[in-house]
Amino acid sequence: MNLQVNEDFASLAHAILHSVVYADVFDFPLTASQIHRYLPGKDASVEAVANALNDRRFVPGLIVRSGDYYTLPGRQSLFEIRRRRELSAKQLWEKALFYGRMIARLPFVRMLAITGSLAMSNVDSRADIDFLVVTAADHLWTCRALVIGVVRLAALQGYNVCPNYFISERALEFTDRSLYTAHELTQMVPLYGKAVYDQLRAVNQWTKQFLPNAEGFPALPVEWNIPASSPESLRGAENALSTRPGNWFESWERERKIRKLSFRQNANSEVFFSRDICKGHFHHHGQNTEQALRQKLDELAVEFVL
Repeated sequence: MNLQVNEDFASLAHAILHSVVYADVFDFPLTASQIHRYLPGKDASVEAVANALNDRRFVPGLIVRSGDYYTLPGRQSLFEIRRRRELSAKQLWEKALFYGRMIARLPFVRMLAITGSLAMSNVDSRADIDFLVVTAADHLWTCRALVIGVVRLAALQGYNVCPNYFISERALEFTDRSLYTAHELTQMVPLYGKAVYDQLRAVNQWTKQFLPNAEGFPALPVEWNIPASSPESLRGAENALSTRPGNWFESWERERKIRKLSFRQNANSEVFFSRDICKGHFHHHGQNTEQALRQKLDELAVEFVL
């Protein structure tokens, strides 16, 4: 498809279309503000994006709209799916906060954030509740063992709590620098440890190369105040677990779990285990997402004529 436009409009239109196509991989229509926030590689104003979305050369045609939502032509069924999933997400967010409070009160937790589909409220009622946990240095595997207790409690109550990414305060800088990882970082919603979240974003400024408009974190769909630091009540427990027996347990648990989890790695670059990282992304979500994105962009084959 060819579209007669000027150079500035063509650049912005490409980025908008790319943003909508990326979300389409997840069957997720976007609002105008989300299109702006997740505009890949294009630093543009909210007004510029809004003007482009109001341009009849672009919408409808390359993108279609229903109320506040935008998606690709032929994908209008996603509008109702998003509305339905948002209702489910509100219920699941309440459970996420419930279990999040439990995890945040455990020793050595320095930051806790919702990640994955729930961070975007793009879930059904029985979806996983994905967490990223930042721990104190030298206590990641002890912290993980404590968090697994909450996971098992949630399972007994019929919920899938998945803390599938642990990093220590020494490992805040992400080495996997891709559009997918930039999305995961900028989409996550911190529930606890605002100061550490700010530090996490500060040391990963590379995300601006991919998503220059994605400052801060998305708004929570529920009422929640983000605690900034550890409560005093944890100091005693942390001191007790920092003794010689506690340090022995950390070493034993780390070696035991790395040995066990590594059997499932199967040359998956999205899985990594060390003293400071436990990244259990076994399902190749990043690779699958980027492959699906390339395929969808190739199928569109849109050309903007200057």
